[in-house]
Amino acid sequence: MAAPTVGVLALQGDVVEHLRALRRSGARTREVRTPEDLAAVDALVVPGGESTTVIRLLERFGLVEPIRERVRAGMPFWGTCMGMIVAAHDVADLEQDTLDLIDITVRRNAFGRQVDSAEVPLDIPALGNPPFPAVFIRAPWIERAGPDVTSLASRDGHGVMVRQANVLGTSFHPELTGDDRVHAYFLEMLAGAAGDEVIARR
Repeated sequence: MAAPTVGVLALQGDVVEHLRALRRSGARTREVRTPEDLAAVDALVVPGGESTTVIRLLERFGLVEPIRERVRAGMPFWGTCMGMIVAAHDVADLEQDTLDLIDITVRRNAFGRQVDSAEVPLDIPALGNPPFPAVFIRAPWIERAGPDVTSLASRDGHGVMVRQANVLGTSFHPELTGDDRVHAYFLEMLAGAAGDEVIARR
């Protein structure tokens, strides 16, 4: 079976770093800028950046509804930092458009501004030991999670890694470390989704 093709939204953010980590983890990759690019991938990663800018760019490039349709049909989606904000149901204390793909409320810049950036050893049971070297840069945290959302990691009492079915969100930047375990976890999600699709077709 051919390796899956994982797209990385290439409108802003740590695109190259995600592409490299995904390739190291065994995936084929493709930069996604258009609906045609999206149609050619099996999963999508949305990297960090500035969430209001990226939502406007998604609208400009005609990607909002195609992404929603693919994810709601089962395509795995992973948002890191800003990408998690874009995927959230809503943003605390802000009227901000989102893709509304995962039932969480996030707070922007919750761990502080750029000068408060830090690498934190984070306990993520799904990844095993040792703790993951999580890089937080102007990171959001999760203030509310719906009943179908699973918390995979927390910091200071707030969720920082969550999953709801085929949607994964991380407040931190795994692509900025040499540790590819979160990327490998996402590819395992993709393998599970592919298995579900095979079962559904039988």
